[in-house]
Amino acid sequence: MKVYTLNCNGRLFVIDSPVVMGIINATPDSFYSGGRDGDIREILHKADRMLQAGAGILDIGGLSTRPGSAAVTEREETDRVVPVISMIKKYFPQAFISVDTYRSGVAKAAFENGADMVNDISAGNMDRDMIPVVAGLNIPYIAMHMQGTPANMQDDPRYDDVALEVLQACADKLLECRDAGIKDVITDPGFGFGKTLEQNYTLLKRLHTFAVLDTPLLAGVSRKSMLYKYLHITPEEALNATSVVNAWALEQGVHILRVHDVREARQVVDLWEMYRAL
Repeated sequence: MKVYTLNCNGRLFVIDSPVVMGIINATPDSFYSGGRDGDIREILHKADRMLQAGAGILDIGGLSTRPGSAAVTEREETDRVVPVISMIKKYFPQAFISVDTYRSGVAKAAFENGADMVNDISAGNMDRDMIPVVAGLNIPYIAMHMQGTPANMQDDPRYDDVALEVLQACADKLLECRDAGIKDVITDPGFGFGKTLEQNYTLLKRLHTFAVLDTPLLAGVSRKSMLYKYLHITPEEALNATSVVNAWALEQGVHILRVHDVREARQVVDLWEMYRAL
């Protein structure tokens, strides 16, 4: 695996083996019930458990992006994520924290309270100020591909060649970020965001082609509908499927696994590394 070193406002984050990113939702309507977190003490306990289990990054989000989710103002989103980030940073100062938002104002407030990177599902397409703001903050930027918006992305997603078109879109976005002054970009192909079931798996099978971008690659498949709809189960029953697909993603060259279940994902990484070393 190629080694990447990311500059998080003066702190270095080294990716020399697969990283597990733990999801912490400061939202009342996450699609997965196990991802819904309560008061700040409960969230701190969850952050502690994730870090102890091997999370390299904690991803804090205050806005659900599932279709049909309730609208949330920027003020509400900020009020959800900033106290969480601030408290996690206070009790776990060495933790690396990403803020999951597509709003530049939330990203800036999160950075001012301890966030080390920005995770944007729209890659700047839903807030044209996002990319210049992140460039000014001098922190890494996770740019995710999405066809459409959260409200319409699953209406009728179409591609002639899903892997090629997503790769081209990610390459174009990488150039835009670099031109704006963002030095460290992480690429997320956006599983479940404007892709059909079959398109998700076609994209997964060809993830190795994204190596041409020469950026760290993130995959977020944890308990998503591409798993549970195919197997006719619920998100709560999709842990085994998540582990299997995470292993496939590692085989395709993924550097970061974004997950609800850190301990199990860390076990996948440990077994994969042992197997690869034989």
